[in-house]
Amino acid sequence: MTKNIYEFTCEDSSGQKIELSSYQGKVLLIVNTASQCGFTPQYEGLEKLQQTFADENFSVLAFPCNQFGGQEPGTNEEITEFCKLNYNNNFPIFSKVDVKGNDAHPLFSFLTKEKKGLMGTENIKWNFTKFLVNKEGEPVSRYAPSTTPDKIQSDIENLLNS
Repeated sequence: MTKNIYEFTCEDSSGQKIELSSYQGKVLLIVNTASQCGFTPQYEGLEKLQQTFADENFSVLAFPCNQFGGQEPGTNEEITEFCKLNYNNNFPIFSKVDVKGNDAHPLFSFLTKEKKGLMGTENIKWNFTKFLVNKEGEPVSRYAPSTTPDKIQSDIENLLNS
């Protein structure tokens, strides 16, 4: 039985395998992202969180996904370039993944089982669903796409100070 995210391996945008155990002891905000979504400007707020807590064992982890309205059609390289060019993002951007359905990445299957959405649903409904993970790698909160990064800041501070 999986207890935390440290048991998962993901590919970064260059295809390199990253053990999530390398983030042990950090508070994480895991987000499924898209470059052509109405919520795409949240990249700016995510970067602000990254900068605010850069020295405090925190990181945003972005996972591009093309399952919602085809809003992330680019290659991993194009996505990374878009994020750097338009939002100066310095947080890790992983390879494009599925976050729902039979081909959902195991990390997202775990996150959605641990933290259900509205009315107990597991499925992610849209881009920019966010999962806050504590220093032990346990998901503690799930946020709707419409929840802007600044609304999560106090929850991050509480976990960093606990």
